[in-house]
Amino acid sequence: MSDSQVRTAGGDTIRSLHADLPVNATFHIWLKATKPGIQGSLSFSNVRGKFGEVSVANAEEHEFRIFHVFGGGSVELDYDTDQTSVSVAYWFAADVLETGITVLHTNPGNAPPNIPDSYHFRPPFGWMNDPNGFGRFGGRPHLFYQHYSHGLRWNTMHWGHAVSSDYLRWRHMPIFLFPSEDLTARPDRRGGAYSGSAIPLADGPGIRVFFTEQVQDRIPEQQIQLTATSSDLIMAGNAEVILPYRPLDEGLTSDFRDPYVFKGPDGLWKMLLGSQSDEGGVVLLYETHDHTAATGWTYIGKLLVEKSYRTTAIECPCMLPLDGPATDPATRWVLILGLMNGEDQSTRRKNLTVAVVGWFDGQTFAKEFEQELDFGTDNYAFQAFVDGDAIVGIGWLANWVDTGSEIDFPTAMTLPRNIRLSAGALHTPPIGAAESLRSHILDRTRLAAGEQVTFVNGAVEILFEFEKPGAHFQLKLNHPTVRLDVVLDDEGLAICHEDGGAAQSPHYIAKGARPKRLRIFLDYGSIEVFADHGRWAGTKRISGFEPIQSARLIAEPGAVLHATVWALKP
Repeated sequence: MSDSQVRTAGGDTIRSLHADLPVNATFHIWLKATKPGIQGSLSFSNVRGKFGEVSVANAEEHEFRIFHVFGGGSVELDYDTDQTSVSVAYWFAADVLETGITVLHTNPGNAPPNIPDSYHFRPPFGWMNDPNGFGRFGGRPHLFYQHYSHGLRWNTMHWGHAVSSDYLRWRHMPIFLFPSEDLTARPDRRGGAYSGSAIPLADGPGIRVFFTEQVQDRIPEQQIQLTATSSDLIMAGNAEVILPYRPLDEGLTSDFRDPYVFKGPDGLWKMLLGSQSDEGGVVLLYETHDHTAATGWTYIGKLLVEKSYRTTAIECPCMLPLDGPATDPATRWVLILGLMNGEDQSTRRKNLTVAVVGWFDGQTFAKEFEQELDFGTDNYAFQAFVDGDAIVGIGWLANWVDTGSEIDFPTAMTLPRNIRLSAGALHTPPIGAAESLRSHILDRTRLAAGEQVTFVNGAVEILFEFEKPGAHFQLKLNHPTVRLDVVLDDEGLAICHEDGGAAQSPHYIAKGARPKRLRIFLDYGSIEVFADHGRWAGTKRISGFEPIQSARLIAEPGAVLHATVWALKP
């Protein structure tokens, strides 16, 4: 694979992309004309000469093209940069689920950060937010996500896609789900294929996905629910509308999104959707008797109304059985909610995520208790599913408070986490496979003794334990541009974060926490804190990709039982 530019005698700049391809390879290419009124084009050639060409006249939005190379071998892709702009070009073979895509080209404006030591999931190019359709299909974990290929800012939404064997090391797949042709032709009408979920196909291999389509200023509904299927797990087929309207006479705003589909205790498919009413944020419940979940969706009612934190709309609701089979009436369920624009005024933290535990009979939900999923708030749009005998979930390692239309915002997903119920509280530890990231030990004695420990790169795990719960400490983390500490005092467990901005940073704290054991994951652009096996979890995105360089643990003499620091490697 190579990428080169040559200036011709006529002054044109020809860019050449070279690839050595297997038989029957497929190219996905996004290109546009550089100016209105001219024709952009890209040609394919091999040693026998040019054998194909794609062209485009649209200078407003990148157009998507598929090109098949049946013979394989050495292929050149050539285009005149004065006339044609290529945003993304990648190829893949028939065994793409095993091998992933090969990216030939991205523009600087949508290129990923160059941080090969990082172990968090990031897209191969472009913008990413909410995880979608997270599940195990065809024997593999699949992660879909909100995606825009052509820049690092939110725009018309697609679904990106990756597969894994362990939830930690991912192979990038072709773009899975595209916005409607209406949105592609009218980029001013922002929207696209918003968040949703996936289930196995009932009558054969593959999956059925559910998602919200947003079209700005569409009358009467900006947001409607669609479904599509994929038998090959590579690309989705044509989408069909299943819910064209919000429920009537419920006093809902136009917010009507993020379908999460799951099997209820009565064996019927259920769907949760987030919305807003005068009472607060609401979770809407639907069900269908169709075993394929393709049709027949009926509105049951408001499953939950969330009045705390002045929440506007609920986003990305997710519901799972916690401590037994879904069919057992004694089984507790957990309902996870993103509180859009919700704010804890005592800490200034916004867009919180809460987990509500209770009993679900297929029609109603009886609440037992509620807790925050993450005191750091940068574990948003969390989505989970039951994988065998464990719940596995993942979130967007970011928060809408920090981004905007004028900010390039490359982000990651959190470490995958389990959800467990223990001693009347939810625990969300990292999955057990996270230990496989450990490359080598950096320290066993110096951190516990209060000395400075220097890191070889920005990918680090720190584990320390105290003689008794609630022992006060300060873990000082040396970052080039950000003040970053993890602190336990009388108020609770906190991530102290100050980046020198004009606004005061929120107080990221788990009030009243008195842990005994801390496990902290550092990466380029993030910190994740797990206390007492995930009884308290705190996640914070750090702007930029400068590594944390060292750490020092300050505690009472003799309070630290042990402390270990590992270098991590994906």
